[in-house]
Amino acid sequence: MAIRTYGPNAVDWEERIDLDRLRGQRSARLRESLNRSRLGAVLSFDFANIRYMTATHIGTWAMDKLIRFALLVRDGRPVVWDFGSAARHHQLYNPWLDYGDGEGGPPTGARAGISTLRGAFHPDAGIAEDVAAKIAAELRDHGLAGEPLGVDVAEMPVLAALRAEGIDVVDGQQVFLEARRIKTGDEIALLTQACAMVDAAYEELYGYLRPGVRENECVGVVSKVLYDLGSEYVEGVNAISGERCSPHPHVYSDRLIRPGDPAFFDILHSHLGYRTCYYRTFAVGSASRAQRDAYVRCREYMDEAIALVRPGATTADIVRVWPRAEEFGFADETAAFALQYGHGVGLSIWEKPIFSRLVSLDHPEVLEEGMVFALETYWPAADGWSAARIEEELVVTVEGCEVITKFPAEELLVAGRKYWTVGGELNTRREAQSHLNTGDRARADFGDRTRAVTRERAHADTADRAHADTGDASRADGEDRSRAGAGERSHAHTADRRRTSHGDR
Repeated sequence: MAIRTYGPNAVDWEERIDLDRLRGQRSARLRESLNRSRLGAVLSFDFANIRYMTATHIGTWAMDKLIRFALLVRDGRPVVWDFGSAARHHQLYNPWLDYGDGEGGPPTGARAGISTLRGAFHPDAGIAEDVAAKIAAELRDHGLAGEPLGVDVAEMPVLAALRAEGIDVVDGQQVFLEARRIKTGDEIALLTQACAMVDAAYEELYGYLRPGVRENECVGVVSKVLYDLGSEYVEGVNAISGERCSPHPHVYSDRLIRPGDPAFFDILHSHLGYRTCYYRTFAVGSASRAQRDAYVRCREYMDEAIALVRPGATTADIVRVWPRAEEFGFADETAAFALQYGHGVGLSIWEKPIFSRLVSLDHPEVLEEGMVFALETYWPAADGWSAARIEEELVVTVEGCEVITKFPAEELLVAGRKYWTVGGELNTRREAQSHLNTGDRARADFGDRTRAVTRERAHADTADRAHADTGDASRADGEDRSRAGAGERSHAHTADRRRTSHGDR
């Protein structure tokens, strides 16, 4: 059965996404992942991991500042130290972080705290030491002071302060990523809804795209559609056109789009935290043979990969059908990284599993039901400057997979107005430089015209001869009729005379 999508509202007449269930299942999975590890606790400064652990969010403005942090101890409940008044907001509106029993029980899981602002605080202010002291106190309270502490990302002063407290700091990223690797039903629904919003953005973009608009204007069009539909955050719109398509620069510009340009876009946004990574390629006005050939190649690699996706398959199985870096102009897999690529999608753009010839052949990961990931393929055109890029997001199902990116991509779409010539509609498969469409074809057309003129002249000569022959025949026929008429008149006159003579007698 197809994955369901819903309207954004909560209703009493239909079960939709259950956010309380979402919070509970995420928390349970993280605790299970922690319990399977050798760690005593995990400490997070990463926004996505904090959200997964605590179901708190203070806006994307703070994503790159590492100012908030959260801790989960083995067999315990999460605690988040948040930015100023945000902690008070959580205490009022996040009851799942209220651990009090009304009788002097455990304090709230939402507390005020601040990290080093990526070094903006004076190093002697003691902020890093304060962070470390808070974490050390929690570990001691739970009898875990001697156990390893897994940290996802951290600033060097904080790392040094934690070690100064005697804490064994190790990598904690794998605990988080393992928990997030398989998606819950509500997560899959949110990821699908996020893709549906991008479907709408591509519909608007397809109608807008034409010669004379700029890449950055396309970014604005897409962003407006997504925010109007309720997007939490438009992380980026990779708008790439014309000769910028090869090599892929991974950033949009203010370039003016021109007739015959290829243009591909990657739309990344967040719906209730759940992201998209969703490429589509268009030809503007028309597509050259090289552009279409590149698109067909790109699509074939995508379809071969999708056909292999099922529980039990591995990332190595997928990447084997993709070309080696040397086959499309790169020295090695590091140089070509992320062009033939796959990655998990969830609260972050790049989660487990990863699909790449750089790592997957030697370190394959097994695909499991409930995984959600994106596969992306790329192929440079033979003209040396254009290229095609396609990306599909998939959910691994019990029998295979379901693609949740629905904007059409089986053929190269041509955007922009249709052009009309005196002979009819201008062919959409043509070179952007007009003279390249008139060389051999012009000679062929001249030959056709010459042959047509020859045929017309031969026809005219035949018609003239036929007309002359018809005239001769008409004159001869007229003379015959004249002689016959004279004979008939003579015969009638003879008869009349005979009748007259007989009457006289």
